Amino acid sequence: MELIIISGLSGAGKSRVAAVLEDMDFYCVDNMPLSMLPKFAELCLATGGRYERVAIVTDTRAMKNISELFVTLDEIREMGCQYTILFIEAEVDTIIKRFKETRRRHPMGMAGRALEDTIKNEAEMLKPLRDIADGIIDTTSLTLSKLQNRLALRFREGQQVKSPNINVKSFGYKYGVPVDSDLVFDVRFMPNPYYVTQLKGMTGLDDPVKDFIFAHEQSREFFSRLCDMLAFLLPYYIEEGKQYLVVCIGCTGGKHRSVTMAEALAAHLAQQGYSSDCTHRDIERDN
Repeated sequence: MELIIISGLSGAGKSRVAAVLEDMDFYCVDNMPLSMLPKFAELCLATGGRYERVAIVTDTRAMKNISELFVTLDEIREMGCQYTILFIEAEVDTIIKRFKETRRRHPMGMAGRALEDTIKNEAEMLKPLRDIADGIIDTTSLTLSKLQNRLALRFREGQQVKSPNINVKSFGYKYGVPVDSDLVFDVRFMPNPYYVTQLKGMTGLDDPVKDFIFAHEQSREFFSRLCDMLAFLLPYYIEEGKQYLVVCIGCTGGKHRSVTMAEALAAHLAQQGYSSDCTHRDIERDN
């Protein structure tokens, strides 16, 4: 039986992940009480193959403390049931926006406590689980189609992709380095399209900006060296069993240079046979 345990931050999109997995023929259960998990796994194993692909969502609503979850996971492992932990998260500002849009109450919310503090407390509580997770998905900039692609690559026909799922993310240093970054590259040394009048209002997704950036020797050489570095590193990450890698590329505002480089790198990695996607954290911000 293939068992996926979906957990993570409230408002990060765990239910949406479960819905996508359900479309991939997983039997999904949302917000199952922890005390029921071992019994449920036992029943699935006893069906003799009827439930071969199962995904269970569990979060802070279902546990008194994180140690309770670890005890439950030990029970499941002792039954001989192998599982994959998928941790779902998003940036604090994004989660705040989602709760405000849906007008839902955070499950750990308390009278007089700011929502931002509640989210940070939950993240701290779940950190031990995040540290042992087999995969981490940041939904901050993920569209539904990108989420579907990422899950399909990882769990296609019940087999996990051997190579790491690589998320190439552009960002602006003025808004901070992404907290989930594994590798960070600074491209602020490149000529800045922001100071070219006809390019200022465009983004790194537009061809005139791409042409401007790659017209400079330092940009082309950096990209070549970056590709060579990843060609060297990725086999070692695979050897170590790393399932998910976040490569972040930053410029000042996250709208021009980093976007162009991130798109080019994601395309290059895909051509090399890696499962990769590209997100742009700050492209919509007013610089």
